[in-house]
Amino acid sequence: FQFVATMYSAHSFEDNGKMRDYHYTGPVEHKFSPYAFNGGTVLAVAGEDFAIVASDTRLSEGYSIHSRDSPKCYKLTDRTVIGCSGFHGDCLTLTKIIDARLKMYKHANNKTMTSGAIAAMLSTILYGRRRLLMAINFHQPLLDNQIGFKNMENVEQLPLTLEKAVQLVKDVFISAAERDVYTGDALKICIITKEGIREEMVPLRKD
Repeated sequence: FQFVATMYSAHSFEDNGKMRDYHYTGPVEHKFSPYAFNGGTVLAVAGEDFAIVASDTRLSEGYSIHSRDSPKCYKLTDRTVIGCSGFHGDCLTLTKIIDARLKMYKHANNKTMTSGAIAAMLSTILYGRRRLLMAINFHQPLLDNQIGFKNMENVEQLPLTLEKAVQLVKDVFISAAERDVYTGDALKICIITKEGIREEMVPLRKD
């Protein structure tokens, strides 16, 4: 929303009501945007028989912290977790839309939508509401090194185990919390296996 305002004062007019000569600075343009960047970090790692989706719990804007208990991992089904950050209002709206469509699908087909079908549906939803997206990845060099074995020589490339992946996720978020003011307070880890979804909470720095 935009509007243009020109400021006048009572001293701009003479006793007879005529306008005096005054210094005109030009029109002033005011802008308003309903969107805000609420920060946060989300990370996903997949192994041979598991997947991990993790996020911090800090919800902030600028240098203000709105909440210290606002995870960005949302459980959709017993086998599917989505992680999203940025503008918190968009994240809530997206998860509500997905949840409504999952309920409609279950009522119509008497079964739960698979993770692959949810991913295809999500792609359609996001494409229909596409905007310019910006992401800052603090973790990529570390993940490339520890998972992709980049910049490493004479190293046996073993499959990623669940224990190593969980510890790597913790190390990445501890490192991110030291460098990013929008990441902190606590770490929520969602571990997805054939048995279901298991959650862990790890404290992070709170300043």
